[in-house]
Amino acid sequence: MPVGEFELIERWFRDCGAARADVRLGVGDDAALVRVPADRELVLALDVINAGVHFPAESPGRTVGHRALAVNLSDLAAMGADPAWALLGLTLPAVDEHWVEEFAAGFAVLARRFGVSLVGGDTTRGALAASVTVAGFVAPGQALRRTGARPGDSIWISGTPGDAAAGLALLQSRLSGDDGARAALVQKFEFPEPRVALGCALRGLASACIDVSDGLVGDLGRMCVASAVGAELDARNLPLSPSLRAVADLAQALRFALAGGDDYELLFTAPAAARAGVEALAALVPLACIGTIVATPGVRVGGLPAGCDAGHGFDHFAHHDPGHQ
Repeated sequence: MPVGEFELIERWFRDCGAARADVRLGVGDDAALVRVPADRELVLALDVINAGVHFPAESPGRTVGHRALAVNLSDLAAMGADPAWALLGLTLPAVDEHWVEEFAAGFAVLARRFGVSLVGGDTTRGALAASVTVAGFVAPGQALRRTGARPGDSIWISGTPGDAAAGLALLQSRLSGDDGARAALVQKFEFPEPRVALGCALRGLASACIDVSDGLVGDLGRMCVASAVGAELDARNLPLSPSLRAVADLAQALRFALAGGDDYELLFTAPAAARAGVEALAALVPLACIGTIVATPGVRVGGLPAGCDAGHGFDHFAHHDPGHQ
């Protein structure tokens, strides 16, 4: 007998997350009740991921469940917020019990790791998609924003950008490589790592911050527009992983790093006075200084090899880039 909506929720999603004392009423009622600390600002984020747009339609449930929460936790990380609660909307063409069980498992592992309680949501029939709303906290006035970059600030990136885009290209057979490099890059695409600890540690250090979801150059451009500044990058300072270099020549690796999406690394700026504090955070995650904020609008990339361009960011409605899911 097919599993119905309410059995689906009861079986796989009632305890799909961390237990929190500030949840007064969670999954199973018309709405959730949570207790918001009086001395904190509430930070909210929502992302929708669709099969064939944000992940291959044949993706295993565990990777989709992880991604659905991870991309939202990355938004909280970019704001310097501590995660707390999540709401999940899941649209399924049909109930594949194994796939749903794996989805819930992938979601739950990440939720428990970051102390996130799933407090409600909805399931419905339709094209495969997941929508997650997350909520977190930050002390008043301490949230990181896109608007604080100033001329003279250094530009920093966490991790190794380009790996996830290369992992997707490998999954789509647009790229080939040895098993070790392939596994590492596909892992970066399928299981993005939200930089929550780094985001929280950047409070009081970073002048502006954004997570890289649609490509480094494109997302840096959005930050620059918000801050009314420009940026100069040096491609020679981009931290390219050994796995990426194993499957791509330098020009191709740089294009993945500059224009590829789905990294969910933190791209941030900091004044010279904060440099020592930022460098100390390399104990949490590798960090690289890749450029400088300038007064002239626009993003300019120097140090590129001949024939290599910086590409552009991804926009769901401006164009279709077959290299971005």
